[in-house]
Amino acid sequence: MQPAAVDTPSVDAPDAPTDGRRARWTEHRRARREDLVTAAVEAVRVAGPEFAVEDVARSAGVSKTVIYRYFSDKDELVDAVLGRISDAILLPRLMGELVADRADDRAQLHAVIAAFVSLIEDEPALYRFAYAHAGRSGRADLVAATEREIAEALGVLMGERLAAAGRSPDAALTWAYGVVGMVQLAAHWWSAARTVPAAQLVDQLTDLAHGGLGTLLPPGR
Repeated sequence: MQPAAVDTPSVDAPDAPTDGRRARWTEHRRARREDLVTAAVEAVRVAGPEFAVEDVARSAGVSKTVIYRYFSDKDELVDAVLGRISDAILLPRLMGELVADRADDRAQLHAVIAAFVSLIEDEPALYRFAYAHAGRSGRADLVAATEREIAEALGVLMGERLAAAGRSPDAALTWAYGVVGMVQLAAHWWSAARTVPAAQLVDQLTDLAHGGLGTLLPPGR
């Protein structure tokens, strides 16, 4: 293990002469926090959803004291890890597939569902971590936030399709949340049951989602 790092105290020196020094310290704290969050993500991958602060300190090569200099408690650290998973791992994959240009609606749905299932396979510890902290009262909930962001984006696309065909877009969000919820719940069940191969799961969910939406939405490409 690397020697415990020594960080500058978490307040500005009382005689800080310039705003430039304060700005440099603010940037130092931001970068240091980001480094510790990276170490925490790695700790989750190794130790699992019930990681301890000691695991993060070991991953970062620092003491627990340093961790608590940048995070008030473990809950704040968990919030930061959830934010990193969302911003750097989960949403870029899913949103990228959602807005990508595909041959038709079925191909679009298949790509998004496949991206979600591949996340479960590629990052099982991070996936379990997100679900382990779902529903925390007053704290970050990655599962709910992801459902909302993907469903809202899908709802916008459906609404635009309906409006372009001269139909009311009122049902777009209902359908979007229905599809997202169906895929997420089925994939979560599958993550433990593993009753079929991943590729078959993606095909089954795509058939179900496209079978419903294909009868409700105006024809696409």
